[in-house]
Amino acid sequence: MKLYNTLTREKQEFVPLEEGKVKMYSCGPTVYNFFHIGNARPFIIFDTLRRYLEYRGYKVKFVQNFTDVDDKMIRKAGEEGITVKELADRYIAEYFTDAQGLGIEKATVHPRATENIDSIIALIQTLEEKGFAYAVDGDVYFATKKFEGYGKLSHQPLEDLESGARIGVDERKEDPMDFALWKAQKPGEPAWESPWGMGRPGWHIECSAMVNKFLGETIDIHSGGADLVFPHHENEIAQSEAATGKPFAHYWLHNGYININNQKMSKSLGNFFTVREVAQEFDYEVIRFFMLSAHYRNPINFSKELMESAQNALQRMYTCMEHLAFLMEKGTEGGVRAEEQESYDRMMNYRRKFTDAMDDDLNTADAISVLFEIVRDVYNDTSVEHTYSKAYCGGILDLMRELGGVLGLLGQEKKQDIPAEIVALAQQRAQARAEKNWALADELRDALTKQGYQVKDTPQGPKISRIEA
Repeated sequence: MKLYNTLTREKQEFVPLEEGKVKMYSCGPTVYNFFHIGNARPFIIFDTLRRYLEYRGYKVKFVQNFTDVDDKMIRKAGEEGITVKELADRYIAEYFTDAQGLGIEKATVHPRATENIDSIIALIQTLEEKGFAYAVDGDVYFATKKFEGYGKLSHQPLEDLESGARIGVDERKEDPMDFALWKAQKPGEPAWESPWGMGRPGWHIECSAMVNKFLGETIDIHSGGADLVFPHHENEIAQSEAATGKPFAHYWLHNGYININNQKMSKSLGNFFTVREVAQEFDYEVIRFFMLSAHYRNPINFSKELMESAQNALQRMYTCMEHLAFLMEKGTEGGVRAEEQESYDRMMNYRRKFTDAMDDDLNTADAISVLFEIVRDVYNDTSVEHTYSKAYCGGILDLMRELGGVLGLLGQEKKQDIPAEIVALAQQRAQARAEKNWALADELRDALTKQGYQVKDTPQGPKISRIEA
C-alpha cells in the first residue's frame, strides 16, 4: 500500500511503526455550529482510510479531537447567552448525528481540549524548559526560529512563510511568526489555572498534547484538510518535535479543497452549506458517495447537478443488488453451478482490482469504478428470464456488500417499498395472464404505469419496480 506523504511530496510504501498496528490522528471540528460540506470531506476520507486499514487486517487506534474552546466559540456563546461548555455539548451531539448519517465510525478516542488541560500545560512547560517557549504577561509563545525544521511540511523556508502569512501585530512577541501556546484570560472568558496565571490553550498545542497522551510521541498517520498544512500542522510538528526530539508523524495526508459551483465556498458568496442542510435534499449516503467519487487529493466541485448524478449512480448499485436478491430468492439450492463458474470467478477477481485501487494512495474513485464493473457484468451475465443458484447470486451480492462496506457504502437494505395496492394490481394482472385475459392484463399494466410502476414477467413470478425518471 502506498500513500502520498505531504512531508516528502511523494507516494511512499506504508510501513507502520509496529507490525499489524496503526496509530492515526485526524483533526476534528471546532464545535460552534453544524459542520459544513467542506469539513465533511476529511471526516469521510480519513474514516475510509481507517476502514481500509482495518479491512487489510491492521488494528487501528484512531484519535479525532474536538476543539471545544476558542475565540469563535467564546463569541458565539456570548451571543446566545450560554456557556462555552453548553455550546460545545450541543454541537458535539449534532456532530455525531451528522457523522452517523454519513457512515463515519466513532474514533477510538474523541478527546476534548478542555478535558486535557493538564496534558497541555505539561507540554508547554517542557517547551519552556527546553528554551522553545517564553511567557509574556500571562501569554506563552513558541519561539519559531529556535526550531530548525520549521517549514518542512509546507516546503517553504521560514522567510517565505513569514512574508506570505497574515500575521497579527503583537509587539510583545520576539518574532512575528511566533505563535500562542497559552492565552491569558480576558474578561468574561473561560479559563484554567496555570503556572502563567489564569488562561486557556492556543489552538495548535491541543493536538500535540492529545496525540502524545493517547497515541505516544511518534505516530504513523496524521491527517486533515489541505488548509491545515500551514500553519496548524506546521506548528504541531514544531512544538511536538521540539518537546520530544523525535519525529512526530511518519505520514502526513491532506485532502483537496471543495468548490461550490466552481467557486470557493464562502459565507460572503452565499454558497456556504452545512451537511445538515444538504441532507435535507439528499440522503447522507449520497453525500458520502459524492465525496469518494474523486481522488481525495484532487479538488472537488459541489453542485446540485453533481449531487443528483451521484444519487442516480448510487441507486444503480442498489438496483443491481435488488436484482441479485430477487434472483437469489428464487434460485436453486446447492453450490455455484458449472455453467455459472466462469462468470462467478470473474466477479470474485474484482476484489483484487478493488484493493489495487485502494492500495494506490486510497484511490476511491477507481475503487467505485470497480463496483460499477461488477454491476455491468451482473446485468450482462444474468437475466430474470433464467434461474440461477443461490450460491452464485448470494456470492456476488456479498462481494458488493463487502467492497461497498470498505467505502462505508451499500450498507442500507434498500428494497423498494412497494405499496400493497401495487402488489395487488400486479397479482391481478398475473392472474389475468394465467387466464389468457389479455385485455384485462393490459389494462392493469397501464394502471400500474400511471402510478409509476412497471412489472416484468419472469419464470420466478412478476418483478415490480418503480419507473425511474
